[in-house]
Amino acid sequence: MACPKEFEYLPHTADIIVVGYGETLEEAFANAAKGVFNIITDVKKVEPKECREVIDEADDLEQALYKWIDDLLLYFDAEGMVFSKFELELKEEEGKVKIHGKACGEKFDPSKHEYGTIVKAMTYAEMEIKKEGECWKVKFVVDI
Repeated sequence: MACPKEFEYLPHTADIIVVGYGETLEEAFANAAKGVFNIITDVKKVEPKECREVIDEADDLEQALYKWIDDLLLYFDAEGMVFSKFELELKEEEGKVKIHGKACGEKFDPSKHEYGTIVKAMTYAEMEIKKEGECWKVKFVVDI
């Protein structure tokens, strides 16, 4: 079974549930990040002109997902960067999950990018990482 889509949003009372899909866990993490930035602005209008690295480590996959998204949101908060292209590698070493990723995009430009909804933070709420058939699915809530 191929994955149904890159990402989708599920209803939530106050925030937004993001679900990322991928044939690999890394692809699901990347598509989840794309889903987060698509909340902020239409990622189809974001050109991958500049890239930023994300290098981190976590105790488990849930913390790795949290840190991946949180680190990317820090680039938005600190530099105004919005991203449309994501790549990452996850490795388990010495009981830790190592994250080595890259996000490419450009600085938010109101003359080019439409304002969506500001994502305040990544959360652990309703977080789920699982494989369904041939497709990985990652789900979590972002605070808006």
